[in-house]
Amino acid sequence: MLEAAGVEHDVVPARIDEDAVKARLSNGSEIAAELAKAKALDVSTDRTKDWVIGSDSVVTVAGRLFDKPVDRAHAAEHLRFFSGRSIQLTSAVALARAGKIEWSCCDSAMLQVRELSEEFIGSYLDAEWPEVSYCVGVFRIEGRGVQLFEKIEGDHFAILGMPLFPLLGALRERGVIAR
Repeated sequence: MLEAAGVEHDVVPARIDEDAVKARLSNGSEIAAELAKAKALDVSTDRTKDWVIGSDSVVTVAGRLFDKPVDRAHAAEHLRFFSGRSIQLTSAVALARAGKIEWSCCDSAMLQVRELSEEFIGSYLDAEWPEVSYCVGVFRIEGRGVQLFEKIEGDHFAILGMPLFPLLGALRERGVIAR
């Protein structure tokens, strides 16, 4: 998303224990926000002059928090559970500099999953695996994942994984990108 928006950036993986954050929080919005902040803080301690963006997305269905699938069979289990239900997808982004959070934002979307047949789940995973193994919710909305849904409410970029419009505004305010 950042590349498509013309925002120069480097990708630096954060070294945080996501499971520990998830264990102490129960609300999807809180988890996404805390993980985005933790990632930004972790990387910003080593890159003290740079603005660091951290982001994370969390999927909750019927009160249950979902992680990325560990394998194809696990992905199929997720899709069976999602069938006919609403997914709440929460994406968060945070800006840090020199080990301090300077700004953060969280946004949610509701995605109504249509009834999924076993035939569809199999053909979908044939086409999309392993790419969707990196996606919480087992879908890429910009690809065949759009076929999972019958209705979507919320910001497109939040669904892609980050509240981009608020982030771009925050970067403009800080002079990182042109006004």
